[in-house]
Amino acid sequence: MLSRLLQSSTLGDLFALYGVQAANYLFSLLTLPYLARFLGPEAFGLLAMAQAYGAWVALFVEYGFNLSATRTAARFREDRQALRALLGNVLLARLLLAVLASLLTLLFRPLLGPLAGEGALLLSALFWGSVLNLPPFFLFQGLERLRSLALLEVAAKGVALFLVLLWVRSPADAPKVLFLQGLASLLTGGVALALASRWVGPPLATPKGVGEALKEGWSLFFFRLAVSLYTTGNTFLLGLFVPPQGVALWAGAERLTKALLGFVEPVNRAFFPRFAHLGKAPEVRASLGRQVFLAMLLLGFLGGLAVYAFAPVAVQVLLGPGYEGAIPLMRILALLLPLIALSNFLGVQWMLSQGLDYPFNTVIFLAGLGNLVLVLLLAPRFGTLGMAYSVVLVEAFVTGALFFYLWIRGGLPWQRKGS
Repeated sequence: MLSRLLQSSTLGDLFALYGVQAANYLFSLLTLPYLARFLGPEAFGLLAMAQAYGAWVALFVEYGFNLSATRTAARFREDRQALRALLGNVLLARLLLAVLASLLTLLFRPLLGPLAGEGALLLSALFWGSVLNLPPFFLFQGLERLRSLALLEVAAKGVALFLVLLWVRSPADAPKVLFLQGLASLLTGGVALALASRWVGPPLATPKGVGEALKEGWSLFFFRLAVSLYTTGNTFLLGLFVPPQGVALWAGAERLTKALLGFVEPVNRAFFPRFAHLGKAPEVRASLGRQVFLAMLLLGFLGGLAVYAFAPVAVQVLLGPGYEGAIPLMRILALLLPLIALSNFLGVQWMLSQGLDYPFNTVIFLAGLGNLVLVLLLAPRFGTLGMAYSVVLVEAFVTGALFFYLWIRGGLPWQRKGS
């Protein structure tokens, strides 16, 4: 099944997405050491905390549409009018959510810890988070036009890198980083919207359609929010218990570790719409699922070994003096790569493509609550090491719980007869 599929456009899409990840990895190799050295541990730590807050804003604006709208577009890819309405309704919903996120930020600013006194940095994080998910990339994924998406993403990252290298020179320039990255996303998002409108027609939105889109995306937004409690949100939470220098060590270790997860993400993005499209062909879907599962397991295992083995070299070369404390953190976080690779397949690709949102969200919600408890217990006492152990334990719970749920229901790919 996989060999036949890879002879189709999916192979080209997969290669295109791996090209994006290779470019992202190259951009990270240039951006991370540049910022770590020019900003220094304190400003870099504050920037990491601001980026974590901006990621929460981006999650709020994205609202799960990258999954729910992708799933809808995959199912109605032949219905141009339905796609036009989907495009307009999701874009208007995201604009409204961006306005709401801005108002909430102003209202709750006093509760944002060190960021409350960093007005320019907080404003740039709000801008970056608000525009990051405005482009209609869900339509590119649903229609499996991922090569066009790949070109746009590489262009956005390339423009952002150029602007950062041009204008960021000292710790005082930290607010410029997220603003410039947001500006690059906004420019490429305009191109993405123009392409999407060319394919399906001008966006068409109605109040009823916006409401339906929000209702459809709610459960997946809930999932994204719960995930953030033990992923991107951890950097922000850590900043409430340790000084900015400690946040810098955590952020450096986490980014270097999770950079290799980028080589798992193309499999997610290429096969999620395919699994959704194969919903009426369970045997074919199961056969493909078994092979993708093995591919994800292999990629995650090799990535974890690479992180553990090369952690000292990566920290020395990419982060530089003052960041040696990131090495033990990276070696703990290496366990995340196989765990996340498997949980992404079992949860995102397999369960969500079948519409099993409720059980998946239940597991993720429990994981988010568990992470909060562990962080409150471990981070104040053990600092960054406590955070690292908390993240690994929670991800192990997610992977195990998803596997167990599918197993008792007979829903794993190899529990079905495939072709």
